[in-house]
Amino acid sequence: QVQLVESGGGLVQSGGSLRLSCIASIRISSAYHVGWYRQAPGKQREYVAYFFSGPNAKYADSVVGRFTISRDNTKNTVDLQMNSLKPEDTAVYYCYIQNSAGIVGTWGQGTQVTVSS
Repeated sequence: QVQLVESGGGLVQSGGSLRLSCIASIRISSAYHVGWYRQAPGKQREYVAYFFSGPNAKYADSVVGRFTISRDNTKNTVDLQMNSLKPEDTAVYYCYIQNSAGIVGTWGQGTQVTVSS
């Protein structure tokens, strides 16, 4: 059973930075889809940034230029560096991995990020 453990959330002022980290219990080097999503109160879960079947990352328009996703295949970790945080970035952030196409992916337990104005 795949397990994901996130860390690094917290409370930060607007304009500040946080780094989220996710460690997987499986090798991520060949993962079909691995990345970060978030869910704000009263809103649907949305993607933030992810790697999809390759080395290139895709970012949501709202975080381009502020967030950077990275992966370390030797440590099976996926990190999200978040800079210039805004109050609208406040959400629970989830790590996600789908090992191969056609199978159900796995979510982490989530980590709260709160940005105060």
